[in-house]
Amino acid sequence: MTEAPSAVERLVALHPGTEVWWDSSPLIYERWRAELLASPEGPPATPGELERLWDPAIPAAGLLRGATTNPPLAWGAIENDRERWDAYAVAEATAATDSQEHLWRVYGEVCRAAALRFLPLYEASAGRYGHVCAQVDPRALTDTETMLAQARRLHALAPNLMIKMPATREGIAGLRALSAEGIATTATLCFSVAQMVAVAEAAREGYREARAAGRSLQGARCCAALMLGRMEDVPRFREEAAEVGVSLSDADLRWAGVAVARRAYALYMARGYEARILCASMRLGPTVDGKTRIWHLEQLAGGEMVFTIFPNIMASFLALYRNREIAPRIVEPVPDEVLERLLRVPYFRQAYEEDGVAPEGFVDLPGVQATAGAFTDAMETVETYTRTIYQGRR
Repeated sequence: MTEAPSAVERLVALHPGTEVWWDSSPLIYERWRAELLASPEGPPATPGELERLWDPAIPAAGLLRGATTNPPLAWGAIENDRERWDAYAVAEATAATDSQEHLWRVYGEVCRAAALRFLPLYEASAGRYGHVCAQVDPRALTDTETMLAQARRLHALAPNLMIKMPATREGIAGLRALSAEGIATTATLCFSVAQMVAVAEAAREGYREARAAGRSLQGARCCAALMLGRMEDVPRFREEAAEVGVSLSDADLRWAGVAVARRAYALYMARGYEARILCASMRLGPTVDGKTRIWHLEQLAGGEMVFTIFPNIMASFLALYRNREIAPRIVEPVPDEVLERLLRVPYFRQAYEEDGVAPEGFVDLPGVQATAGAFTDAMETVETYTRTIYQGRR
């Protein structure tokens, strides 16, 4: 008896341009899958659903088209297999010229090893799919030249390494330069339509320069990562709402992320951008009629975009939507009364309106500051790990 299509299979079937990516290092996938199937409460997905989602033995055959990582996820990959990475870090310590060189040897190898998991898909699709993101140091948000040097070093490790640049003014300038070189990029830390548009314009300019110079763009892609849940979770959102007398429900918060994504999507489609929106940082919710929904997937389904899904959200989506309808909704309007309420809040207007924030203000957005801080903490954890090993071997 043939198993019914999973929620992920039905999601990607809604539009030929819909892609699902893994929002973690591919290096942890086997352990996640094993733990999921061994869940004492019962597995939220069947072995068949997980095999069709992604089989590391035949990555070109799975539903996953790529993966996103960042410093916290890179550190998670190290912790997932400490014996391997401790041995690698010890071996590299004697070859490195200093502790910074050692950091980038280890961090780069974690990124490269992840990219190799998807390299067969990248090669089978002639560079269309199979990208794995590697992020530049989040402590260099406003230093274009430093970010570019790190980006080129990372990309040289594997052809399918897609460089994550921050959606600050300086990071977007670097993204434009990388696009002109034919290097695939993702703009992280997007919390506004203004950033999403600036990223798409920068990629367009970079690709125009590449074509004029006769450079190959095979394997070159650009995604703008809209951090849905992180945007909604910023405390300043509720604080400003309270200041103007607006009470935000859990559903209102989820509508906020959906509204920004739909607004950006409409602009991308109308202007024919080559860049694609990548919906990231998904959350559960809201609860509707006593049932948990995942509006970050349900309400944005049916478009030409990428969904990068956390392992926990992936498990929940497979379980909660096994017998639940998934319909194309990306072009539907946000309910008028909800949008009217949200637009009363300055924080939301800044995120929703195309001219809500100027490029020089991108770095000061509350979501950028909070998330970059979390990324910085993780990068410093990786650095402490490598420095300790480096100093112990000298």
